[in-house]
Amino acid sequence: MNWSAFDWGILGPALIAGLLVLATHVPLGMQVLDRGIVFIDLAIAQIAGLGVIAADTFGLPEGGIAVQVAAVCAALLGAWLLTWTEKRAPQQQEALIGVMFILAACAGILLLSGNPHGGEHLKDLLVGQILWVDKTQLLWLGGLSAVLLAALWLGWVGRLGRFGFYGVFALAVTASVQLVGVYLVFSSLIIPALATRAQRGRRRYGIAYGLGVAGYALGLALSALFDLPSGAVIVWTLAACAIAGALAFRPNARELEAAPN
Repeated sequence: MNWSAFDWGILGPALIAGLLVLATHVPLGMQVLDRGIVFIDLAIAQIAGLGVIAADTFGLPEGGIAVQVAAVCAALLGAWLLTWTEKRAPQQQEALIGVMFILAACAGILLLSGNPHGGEHLKDLLVGQILWVDKTQLLWLGGLSAVLLAALWLGWVGRLGRFGFYGVFALAVTASVQLVGVYLVFSSLIIPALATRAQRGRRRYGIAYGLGVAGYALGLALSALFDLPSGAVIVWTLAACAIAGALAFRPNARELEAAPN
């Protein structure tokens, strides 16, 4: 065990990053499940990551504004493509999302093939670097999260139609994938939403956020204590908390009938 690594100066910013990711990803994840397009987050995250890889390939400064613009543009292009395919082939949307994910992932591998640090970059993209977030990244993520939450709760997204949802989703995923990685983005979206599928109304949101916070806090603590990769541990603790929560908060028939939709 590595007791010295259990330091709020290291774990505090990482936990704040996790909370900011959960803030937008929990409600978006519920919409993803309702729409039946579970793998959209993987596809958009991979496309945003492809934008980051492309920017690095062209020699743009790592972590700079140009890289962020490249990631956002790539993700919004993916959102536009998904909007177009949903109109043209709604029955095949899930399959097309899978194809987009594979194409983006393979394009990233091809771009990194000539980079001696390609394997390391790919690992960072998948599992993230949540322990190394800084104040600038947290402020950027916090500001964007506030805007996206306002857009969700005030109904602005619905007024923009299909592209409104895909566009907001693309921006949220782009902001989080560089901090926590593709795996944690997927887990943060789907696991709390899936665990609370039987719940209704505000109760569902409260439980989902609670499970997400518990998963991140426990995962960060265990990863520090046993000196294990944080992203991978958090994925497992999110899943464990979700299973426990689904069992503990399983509603009975009366509660389901009385709860508002």
